[in-house]
Order: sequence, then C-alpha cells, then structure tokens
Amino acid sequence: MKMNAYVAGVGMTRFGKHLDRTLKSLAGEAIAEAIVDAGIAKEEIQAAWMGNGAGGVVQGQEMISGQAALREMGIGKIPVVNVENACATSSTAFNQACAMVTAGFYDVVLACGFEKLFHEDKRRTFAAFDGAVDTEQEKGLIGALEALAEKSGEPIDIENAGVTRSVFMDIYSHMSIAHMKKYGTTQVHFAGVTVKNSYHGSLNPKAQFQTEMTVEEVLACREIIYPLTLPMCSPVGDGAAAVIIVSERKAKEMGMDKKVKVLSSALVSGWEMTDQVANYAANMAYKEAGVGPNDLSIVELHDASAPSEILTYEYLELCPKGEGARLLDSGDTRLGGRIPVNVSGGLLRKGHPIGASGAAQIVELTEQLRGHCGNRQVEGARIGLAHNGGGLIGIDSAATVVSILARED
Repeated sequence: MKMNAYVAGVGMTRFGKHLDRTLKSLAGEAIAEAIVDAGIAKEEIQAAWMGNGAGGVVQGQEMISGQAALREMGIGKIPVVNVENACATSSTAFNQACAMVTAGFYDVVLACGFEKLFHEDKRRTFAAFDGAVDTEQEKGLIGALEALAEKSGEPIDIENAGVTRSVFMDIYSHMSIAHMKKYGTTQVHFAGVTVKNSYHGSLNPKAQFQTEMTVEEVLACREIIYPLTLPMCSPVGDGAAAVIIVSERKAKEMGMDKKVKVLSSALVSGWEMTDQVANYAANMAYKEAGVGPNDLSIVELHDASAPSEILTYEYLELCPKGEGARLLDSGDTRLGGRIPVNVSGGLLRKGHPIGASGAAQIVELTEQLRGHCGNRQVEGARIGLAHNGGGLIGIDSAATVVSILARED
C-alpha cells in the first residue's frame, strides 16, 4: 500500500533477558521514549495498535494486553487494537497504523510491539511457536516439515522438534539444506552472516548480544540442528519497541527536522505451496514507493536464522536468485558496504522478542535515516527497507510485511 505518513518518534528497550520486568513495564519504557522523542504529550495520541504475540502462552495475558499496558501509563479512552501476527506482529501494527493515518482518520497514532519470551520452563517458551502454523491441517506441523523435507531431501527429526528447540529451527534447517544443494552455499557462509551481524550488534547498545564472533567460533558452538549452530539461530528475548506516526499535516505543524516518511508498506499472506511471499511483498512495496532494490541505502531483514538472511537477499532482489552467498562474500551487506543489512545486529544479535521485532526494525531505520546512529551510522542513508515475516503456511511465511521509509529534508 502506498503510504503518506511520517515517523515522528521512536523508542525501544534493550532486548535481552528481563525476568525481573513485567510485560507492561517493557511496553511503557519504549512508549515513553517514543513520546519524548516525538516531542508530544501522551494525550495527543488518538489511537494505538499494540502488538504482542506470545503473552497468552508465556504470561497468560490474553485479549487486552494493549489496554493493560497503556492504562499503566495513564493512557485510556482512545481506540486500542491488539495485534497478533506471529513474528510479523508489530510490523503489522505499524502497517495498519500508517494506513489509518494515510486514510485521514487520525493525525497522531502509536504502533508498539512488546514481548516476554523468557520463562523458567523452556517448554512454555517453545510452545509459543507451536501455534504459528495451521494446527488443524492434517498432520499439523509435521505435515509442513514433511513438505520442506521433500525439498531438502533430508528426514525430519520428530523427536526433538519443538521439544529441545524451537520447531522453526527445523524449518530453517530444511530451507538451508535445499539452498546448499541447489546453489552450493556452505555452512561457512551461514557462519559468515552471524559474524557480520555480531560486528554490527557490538556497536548497538540495545542489542541482546554485543560480542563479536569469528567464523571459527560460530562453527565451534553447539549444534542445534545441521547446519545451524547456536549463534546461527535468533535467540529468545524480551523487549519492546514503539513508533509514533503522524500525518503530513501534523508533521508540518510540528516543524519536524529530518523528516522520515513512510513511502509504502505491504502486508501479505502466504498461499498455495510456494516460497515466494517475501518477493511478492517486496515488489509490491517497491512499486508503491516508486523505488527499486538499487535505490536502497540500508535494509533490516528477518534473519531469524543465519541462512534466512542469505535467502532473503534473493527474495528482496538485492542479488539474483542463488547468489546470496556471493553477495555476503562481497562485503556489500556489511557496514561500509554498498547495501548494509542488519546494521542493528539483526534478530541474530539484537534479539528476537517476537512481538517487538518488527517495530524495532522501524526504530533502527528511522534513527539511521535521521543520522543518529553514531559509530554504526550508514553514511548518507536516505532510503531504508524493513522485511519481517512470521508463522508458516505451506512452506512459506504466513504473514510478511515489507515497509519502505525515506529521509525527506
């Protein structure tokens, strides 16, 4: 969808293990920071889209998580829409909030993602992912894994999937092996994604992991499921991210400096048995924004596993099909390269609190386009793309959002 909305303020917590924090306190911290950043009063917010994916499973908070978090801050009366869309939860909230501003219904709105995944019982954490597939489909999750296994030519591990690890690691494993067999991508390439993003994460004070790693260190870590070692898998995390979105009229009224405009945001769902939903969403977003892959200054994409980043290079048409590993090897996607990817550290190092991940991508792009990122700043950043996917339908994401933002002087 073509958008006409502006990001006025952003805020986020550090992602990580926050066992001593409540879900509401994390949301409150990010929202308060975004309100201050926008230079508005909380009473000016006219509506809110609040994204939480796993609260019902992990904390037992169902149905009104958004209202509960906002009431804690003294924000009431306004329409509050609770959004749940797997890992694309808060990017969906952002998409819908921008659409309502573009349509002229509101001048000032909030989009927030907040999540607590850490729990003393790891099975409860893993259970949060089990519902991100069609559970009523014959064979359920095993059927989806069987379809992916057919493409990779590898057997599925029914005994450990969803028990000792998130079942999505099995999904990424089969996708990775299929790419390795077809294009010659190697485990070393996947380790290289983690190495790159560990460098980026070391520069981000809000990243969950801030230590650089080498290829040798990544490969020497505990194997989760071949070809994935632990640092090649996005970590469980807690955290929140918030975005204040305003209309063009309000942006002019506020006299915003270094305005960040939302050019487009495409929200799509998987269909049939394809693996092309990200490419479909990206082309829709490019068309509506009037830009192409070569116009991008920076990309934040859904690297829920290291191989996912390489595959997504291709889906976003940053390189031709099958050449994702070559793009990584070129150094183009590293800070200082032609098209830096996941300068925040990505999901692999910044962290992946499901409900907060999409909004956090928008926070990073906004700060980059404003030129506020210090030693991880992408020089001359003017157009940024955020890609966020979640859940599984067939052999592709159930929900995918691609949004394009631009600096407007």
